[in-house]
Amino acid sequence: MNLATDTFRTFVDALATDLDDQALGGAEFARRAFLSRWHFDRLVRAVAGEPPASLRRRVLLERAAYRLWTRADGILDIAIEAGYGSNEAFTRAFRRAYGVAPSAWRANPRQIQLPSPSGVHFHPPGGIRLPARHEVTSMNLLVKMVEHHIWLVGELLERAGKLEDDRLDAPIEISVEGVDDDPTVRSLLSRLIGQMDMWNQAIASRPYDWAVEQDESLASMRTRLAAAGPAFLAEVRAVAEEGRLDETFIDALCEPPEVFTYGGMIAHVLTFAAHRRVLVLGALASAGISDLGSGDPGKWVMDAA
Repeated sequence: MNLATDTFRTFVDALATDLDDQALGGAEFARRAFLSRWHFDRLVRAVAGEPPASLRRRVLLERAAYRLWTRADGILDIAIEAGYGSNEAFTRAFRRAYGVAPSAWRANPRQIQLPSPSGVHFHPPGGIRLPARHEVTSMNLLVKMVEHHIWLVGELLERAGKLEDDRLDAPIEISVEGVDDDPTVRSLLSRLIGQMDMWNQAIASRPYDWAVEQDESLASMRTRLAAAGPAFLAEVRAVAEEGRLDETFIDALCEPPEVFTYGGMIAHVLTFAAHRRVLVLGALASAGISDLGSGDPGKWVMDAA
């Protein structure tokens, strides 16, 4: 990367972290990049195709459009969150950007993303979408997942070298710390569906309702899977076919904000889903239901080819 690209990335990272800090202006962004305000603005504009202040205003307007759609807050409250001191000023800016007043938008919402030369957009519920850094294909993703597998096995071996033989040979008590608390067949099945449903909702600019996973009935799970499964698969197919596996997001809801890609998200979902599937399969086998075996995808992939 060159200085201009590095400065642009630094600006977008800082913007995602402090999107709600209305007192944070161009001078502070420049200071964080160790540049003069003039030099900072020039470098960001060279990469983004727009001044940093304009980029920030556009992202805040996109977020305001999303909040008009998904929240019942008053328009003035949303205007203030977007950095406008009055309803009138917000309405003028919103009408210039979207062609209609905020109240009309709320009644008939459409695409929240505004034209952008930089490819940087607000990404619901609280992140920022970045243009891709590298092109990733579905084959690249598969290779990366295998590379990760080999790397992780090597790291596990290194750490196992710190154990005495009695610990190496002791029966393993399955630990799920950091993944699921107090897992049950019910909770794991609900979470397996919820993983897909969460991503579907995010793509549709809707929040995910975690309450649905509390003591969820099997009937409810079947209904959710019938909708969430095909929708999730359709999105994965579209992302792979359109070459968007490398699209990058900064999720500002994380502490600290976290960067991820569609490809990374797919790999994440499949990895943790595999862990949960194995636990459920083991619990079913302990209950005398073993017709699914180990759930190995090898034969299934061959038969589906």
